[in-house]
Amino acid sequence: MKMHFCIPVSQQRSDALGGRYVLYSVHLDGFLFCRVRYSQLHGWNEQLRRVFGNCLPPFPPKYYLAMTTAMADERRDQLEQYLQNVTMDPNVLRSDVFVEFLKLAQLNTFDIATKKAYLDIFLPNEQSIRIEIITSDTAERVLEAIQDIEKGWAKPTQAQRQKLEAFQKEDSQTKFLELAREVRHYGYLQLDPCTCDYPESGSGAVLSVGNNEISCCITLPDSQTQDIVFQMSRVKCWQVTFLGTLLDTDGPQRTLNQNLELRFQYSEDSCWQWFVIYTKQAFLLSSCLKKMISEKMVKLAAENTEMQKDYSSFLSRKSKIKIAKGDCVFGNIKEEDL
Repeated sequence: MKMHFCIPVSQQRSDALGGRYVLYSVHLDGFLFCRVRYSQLHGWNEQLRRVFGNCLPPFPPKYYLAMTTAMADERRDQLEQYLQNVTMDPNVLRSDVFVEFLKLAQLNTFDIATKKAYLDIFLPNEQSIRIEIITSDTAERVLEAIQDIEKGWAKPTQAQRQKLEAFQKEDSQTKFLELAREVRHYGYLQLDPCTCDYPESGSGAVLSVGNNEISCCITLPDSQTQDIVFQMSRVKCWQVTFLGTLLDTDGPQRTLNQNLELRFQYSEDSCWQWFVIYTKQAFLLSSCLKKMISEKMVKLAAENTEMQKDYSSFLSRKSKIKIAKGDCVFGNIKEEDL
């Protein structure tokens, strides 16, 4: 997610000892987000640097003498540029140091009192759970509150399961998360059981979507199971079709559900073929596919930008390279010919 910070104004304030300091108004996407002092941002930068090292952008230096109006405006511009540069790194944006500082700064600026609240979490299987949170909790904290619910979505091997249980008993959270990321279907979204036409009509299927793939655990009519993975890089297109309504009599009450199908065109062995999935969550599945395509395009765009930067850097250094005229075999080739 792209965040645009700016510091359009700053104000001088008096402290309890009669001294003066500058309070910077930080705006996020055009709205006032928080007000902070230089010393607060400086301490925050030191915390980020301990985590991310020298990959952070340079932080505006301290002034040990009284600042003039011009110096104050220059520092405001420098702090604004720092915030814009530091938020370009997605790893920084996701870090606890980044999130916690901004959360506390916002709470202090607007004098927001924290209190208990209840949040209803709606799961893909149309069930919901209610958890107790604090109004200042972040999304990560909310996820921690439901992490103990056994969904059975991730599929660790027996060895991985034993290690995960050991790390949990030892309260080794870092090791637990590092290993969890290696587990099959970690971070995937699992849909309700459905049916499909592959490898034969009427086959039952459980779909897990994530990591640029559709993973299907298919149950054949003879009760045999088969795991099939469809890579998004081979999906050409897809469409959702409304087939009418169905009367659901499995539960305690009779309900009418939409009868939907999602079909996608897939390249297998250089041959395009249509695959059909019959699921009432077809629109959710379509949204997941669209999201994975969008994320892939953003990643490719970022990689192309980095390549352009590297190429520009190469061109900027070419004037420093001295080559003897007799040794240059490309003397007749111009740059625009490449």
